[in-house]
Amino acid sequence: MATESEKLSHNKASNNKVSNKPSLLERLSHFLLREPEDREQLVELLHGAYENSLMDADSLAMIEGVLQVSEMQVRDVMIPRSQMDVIDITDTPEVFIPHVIETAHSRFPVIEDNKNDVIGILLAKDLLRYYAGEDFEVRDMLRPAVFIPESKRLNILLKEFRSNRNHIAIVVDEYGGVAGMVTIEDVLEQIVGDIEDEYDYDEDEDNVIQNADGQYRVKALTEIADFNEIIGTALSDEEFSTIGGLVVNQFGHLPKRNDEITFSGLHIKVLRADSRRLHSILVEVISKETEPDAA
Repeated sequence: MATESEKLSHNKASNNKVSNKPSLLERLSHFLLREPEDREQLVELLHGAYENSLMDADSLAMIEGVLQVSEMQVRDVMIPRSQMDVIDITDTPEVFIPHVIETAHSRFPVIEDNKNDVIGILLAKDLLRYYAGEDFEVRDMLRPAVFIPESKRLNILLKEFRSNRNHIAIVVDEYGGVAGMVTIEDVLEQIVGDIEDEYDYDEDEDNVIQNADGQYRVKALTEIADFNEIIGTALSDEEFSTIGGLVVNQFGHLPKRNDEITFSGLHIKVLRADSRRLHSILVEVISKETEPDAA
């Protein structure tokens, strides 16, 4: 039978074992105490922390996104002038409101004559005055347009967006012509847009990867023929060649992250999409059908 002193010694040893176990903060500090000399070493340390389960993939992706934004310029993420959804000041509300409803943006550049002549920004919510029966003149509703150069860095632009409470800027080239536009969403997407599949779904890996739960992570550029062969479906590729094109058609618009739709025995969830295109989806096979339902 153990004496009282032996019991105390045993309890003390047990407590030491518990106290000697490093906490999460201590383990993370251990990695970060090795001072990085450049950005590459910093990224290497962060990946080491991820590989040792000190942070999850989402956190790592966001930190890397922040580092990336500091090195990117507006020209890298802007919406080109040819793809800008604009309102012509000469059009009446009856003419441009259907376009506003279809595109579903919250802000629209307003032009006069052509896209090189942006005279202001119209907020979609200001159109409520038109429906309220008030005197409505588009020119009176315009907010000042902010013009920025293509070379402006994204981290500086994000700071300006926050301080000025502005969400959209018109991008001009070196000759002063309109090159495109950029929104605060375009900048933030560089930080959070890739979280869903930054590490679990690497760009160098196959187009279709089956998860442990039987669902498939699929790149939007996957050919429908390849999709059919891997998953066992029989989707038609007569109208669209990629699964992304087919999915966007089923939505009837460019979907956003976490949007879901079911067609042809497939349940689709959008994993990654930005303001210009669909990147990847999560596919669950419900039943095997050949043709997609009508959109």
